[in-house]
Amino acid sequence: MRKEKSVKLFKIVSTLEAISFLVLLLIAMPLKYIWEMPEMVRIVGMAHGILFVLYVFGAYYMYELLNWSLKQFFTVVICSVLPLGPFYVERKYL
Repeated sequence: MRKEKSVKLFKIVSTLEAISFLVLLLIAMPLKYIWEMPEMVRIVGMAHGILFVLYVFGAYYMYELLNWSLKQFFTVVICSVLPLGPFYVERKYL
């Protein structure tokens, strides 16, 4: 896969991971704990989990492909657990 396509794919996964995290925190969790509707957490949680794993693997692939330092790699991985972190990664490192 060409470098540009790999970066574009990682950007897509990064955006989807960030959006799924925000939906989980801002919509699914209140539905579960305020209105006692846990179904949304199961669905969004599973999607977010898969996207999170893809994001971490993609970050490692970008580390190899773009010759990031270990500091950059760990910053990108840590940003995956912050609600708006992947958007920061897209602007700063991609």
